[in-house]
Amino acid sequence: MAKFLFIVQGEGRGHITQAMTLNDILSENGHEVVAVLVGKSNRRELPAFFTQKFGAKIFLFDSPNFLPASENKKTNIWASIVYNLFKVGAYVESIVFIRMQIRKFDADAVVNFYDLMAGLTYLLFPPKIPFFCIAHQYIFLHPEYRFPDTNKIELQMLKFFTRLTCVGALKLLALSTKKMPDIPERRIFVVPPLLRKDILETQVSNGYYLHGYMLNDTYAEGIIRFQEEHPDVFLHFFWDRKGAGKETVINDHLSFHSLNDKLFIEYMAGCKAYATTAGFESVCEAIYMGKPVLVVPTHIEQACNAFETSQLGAGIVADNFNLEMLLEYIPKHQKLPEFRDWVEQAGEYILNRLTPQTGAGSI
Repeated sequence: MAKFLFIVQGEGRGHITQAMTLNDILSENGHEVVAVLVGKSNRRELPAFFTQKFGAKIFLFDSPNFLPASENKKTNIWASIVYNLFKVGAYVESIVFIRMQIRKFDADAVVNFYDLMAGLTYLLFPPKIPFFCIAHQYIFLHPEYRFPDTNKIELQMLKFFTRLTCVGALKLLALSTKKMPDIPERRIFVVPPLLRKDILETQVSNGYYLHGYMLNDTYAEGIIRFQEEHPDVFLHFFWDRKGAGKETVINDHLSFHSLNDKLFIEYMAGCKAYATTAGFESVCEAIYMGKPVLVVPTHIEQACNAFETSQLGAGIVADNFNLEMLLEYIPKHQKLPEFRDWVEQAGEYILNRLTPQTGAGSI
């Protein structure tokens, strides 16, 4: 039995659910996750389904996060850089904390779900414990990955940030919507999306409502206006607004829900289409269930996700939650059975690659 320590970026939903899924895979194969270190954001709370899953194993530390721009919608890259520079002292403390926890729990391997502080720890004070990194963002370092026509400076910044998260890693497990060749000399190993067993086993139906998730909660204003203009459309959207109750009912056709693991899956399985701020994880869940998707990117990383979704033929891209566009797209949508086959091989692919090996190359 091997002991693993997870380090998870707490921003958004994807890395959190990926950590939960990998925990299940490891447990089913006789391994143990001894601790989960989560990079926290003051603007968001960890969802209850995650804290309940890991309980006392969770330890929080300060980690950089993106700031929203005007109206809390798009992400402001430059303001985020300045803001995080003022918190350098706290981040140094985080590096010290991470190294102490790795030593304390005596894990056989550390798995990082795209948190910057983990990479900087291995850069500045490298522990002797083998280090693996897993996230969709590592596919951006693959030489065959196709990028959208977008801001080149921000794209280089994204790649630079991604490289910093994986300094010293033995392997980069790049979650991908399609099979691509491994690049061992760059430590890149392509694996299927890491979706939860509940997603794979849920009975899917075509319901009467639109389902959605907003990373930045002020998009809710536009959703409310849409529903007022289209009173016959039913909507169930999820957000992570700090301090919000389990459900915020606007009227009998529109509700906003705080993130809830089982409820989110239920609404995904029963919806007629899904709209989201272009996070990788929930888009893959929708594609697996055969749901039409509208993706609304809020920063450069999500722009890449959105382009990838459209190239795959899984959905459409918009600058805002244009639900009229989504409704028009629904009858044109086609399911992707090859994507389902790829996803169902994730456990085998990842377990085969989570083994310490020497000879870490450069990216």
